[in-house]
Amino acid sequence: MEGFLANVGLGLATAFSPVSLLFCFIGVTVGMGVGVLPGIGPLAAISLALPLTYYVDPTSALIMLAGIFYGAQYGGSTASILLNLPGTATSAVTCLDGYPMAQKGQAALALFVTAINSFAGCSFAILLVMGFAPAIAEAALAFGSAEYFSVMVLGLVAASTLSVGSPLKGLAMVVFGLALGLCGTDVNTGYFRYTFGILELSDGLSLIAVAMGLFGVAEILANIGTGAAPALAPRDLSFRAMLPTRAEWKQIWAPTARGAVIGSFIGALPGTGPGIASFMAYAFEKRIAKDPSRFGKGALEGISAPEAANNASVQAAFIPTLSLGIPGDAVMAVLMGAMMLHGIIPGPSFIAEQPAMFWGLVMSFWVGNLVLLVLNIPLIGLWVRLLAIPYRLLYPAILVFICIGVYSASNNVFDIWVVLVFGLIGYGMRQFHYPAAPVLLGFILGPLLEEHFRRALLLSRGNLAVFAERPISAVFLALTLGLLALSFSPMIRRRFRRARAAAGED
Repeated sequence: MEGFLANVGLGLATAFSPVSLLFCFIGVTVGMGVGVLPGIGPLAAISLALPLTYYVDPTSALIMLAGIFYGAQYGGSTASILLNLPGTATSAVTCLDGYPMAQKGQAALALFVTAINSFAGCSFAILLVMGFAPAIAEAALAFGSAEYFSVMVLGLVAASTLSVGSPLKGLAMVVFGLALGLCGTDVNTGYFRYTFGILELSDGLSLIAVAMGLFGVAEILANIGTGAAPALAPRDLSFRAMLPTRAEWKQIWAPTARGAVIGSFIGALPGTGPGIASFMAYAFEKRIAKDPSRFGKGALEGISAPEAANNASVQAAFIPTLSLGIPGDAVMAVLMGAMMLHGIIPGPSFIAEQPAMFWGLVMSFWVGNLVLLVLNIPLIGLWVRLLAIPYRLLYPAILVFICIGVYSASNNVFDIWVVLVFGLIGYGMRQFHYPAAPVLLGFILGPLLEEHFRRALLLSRGNLAVFAERPISAVFLALTLGLLALSFSPMIRRRFRRARAAAGED
């Protein structure tokens, strides 16, 4: 215990030094701005800021880059709620219930709840990083390719329950997303797959372009000609309008806690990321809800759980990166690269060899999240005023931001055409009531699912039984079958009742 308190004291001394405070503030502020602007994302911002780290000490550099990462998660929900436009791909699920709340005049409440939930999710994950980083990292080592494949199958089946209507439509959209993920270069053979002779597709479809098209452009097309923007009363912008009622506090605390747990667990697994965590938290809340029909229409649980999971996953992602030297996603890979540029190698010996850096970074998480909370709540009124801008001015500006953000991510004009194509696809899906969220999760998980499936078969010499023989994998597959049974049992019962009724008439 004394050693733990000594490490915490060392971290506080590092985090509260004037230089660390300055770079922490710069990082979270830039990150929040990047999150609000659609299409840019933390990866592009961190990549642009990486050269600046050559001129500062490694601890301050890592604190700033980490601040950009988790700061973007706070800002990403703003555009999702106000404009149905995910500021980052990981906040796409917030659109499902956040935007309907804005349409009902509850934008300030939704933004306040996301800020509080983001802070709660981060706080829970930071406590895990402080107390259980070595133990969680060791547990994550028990996951092989078979376990990763099984947990991703569970996530994809859970994603089918995101749809408000038929689970068959949800599964169909998951399969569509998986098919999109096959486009590009095969990582094992190097062959081009489903590129149709288009060289720009050799690296696959851009996640940012697909997300912006399915959610942002589709929303603009669906709302063209709807009339003037909603009128905002002064009470809509008051602090009282932001605060949840006592009943609403009771409604959100349990989903927030569950989202933080799910996000921390998923984030601690290398190769997953906040996008998967937020989708799984949303699917879980909808599955256990007494009235699932409320989801997609402005349910507070629909923003509480995924926002807590999203932000908890980002903080927990530092566990495998720092403890094992295994980056959880592309952003963590860049952060690890920044450390290696300074001659610091993340891994099992990192915490022992660099205690000031590790504990200073962890303590800076508390500082950064408090700064984000203080910055976000006073700005809620400003963000809500975006809704007062006439649509004829707002939507062209959004299209410009989408195009700039998508182009800046890869400097490729082709991605702008991808956005427009998927905008039309998303609009068609809305007209026929096909959900967009499962498409995005299928697209994200598709390449990882294929990679771990092929690797597991390679290690087992083609024996499919490996997925059932490994206990953890078998548990996830059993949960998947149970979820499928729960999803389709109401539809099967209805068909039986109709068949009996028809037999009775005969």
